[in-house]
Amino acid sequence: MNHVTLIGYLASEPEMRRTAGDVSVCTFRLAVQRKRANQQGVREADFLTVVCWRTLAEICGKYLSKGRKCAVEGSIQTRSWDAQDGTKRYGVEIVAEEVEFLTPKGDRGQEAQSDGGQGPDMERFTEVDQDDDLPF
Repeated sequence: MNHVTLIGYLASEPEMRRTAGDVSVCTFRLAVQRKRANQQGVREADFLTVVCWRTLAEICGKYLSKGRKCAVEGSIQTRSWDAQDGTKRYGVEIVAEEVEFLTPKGDRGQEAQSDGGQGPDMERFTEVDQDDDLPF
């Protein structure tokens, strides 16, 4: 089974292009924080290349921008190519099947900018001590 679910912030502006067969392709880098902190107590991030095709590419190219938070579901794909200098190169990409925009409309990534991309502003959340306090 090859399935990945990621939540992170766009680390670059989406790049739109078309293939020779006129198929839309959108690529962007997604910064995803690691679950555990390193020895210095810092949670590092991995920067992953996400590739979207066809209608999903058009939507992502139109509505996503650097700093926006999104969730990506898809699969991991590896590929290789010959570089201009004759060396063999390898890459890993996430081929998106679904992308969900998580930054509210009009926010344009202010969550990521306010804390250096470390996550949402925790002051906006209320701590719940008991299950009885849950509204459902």
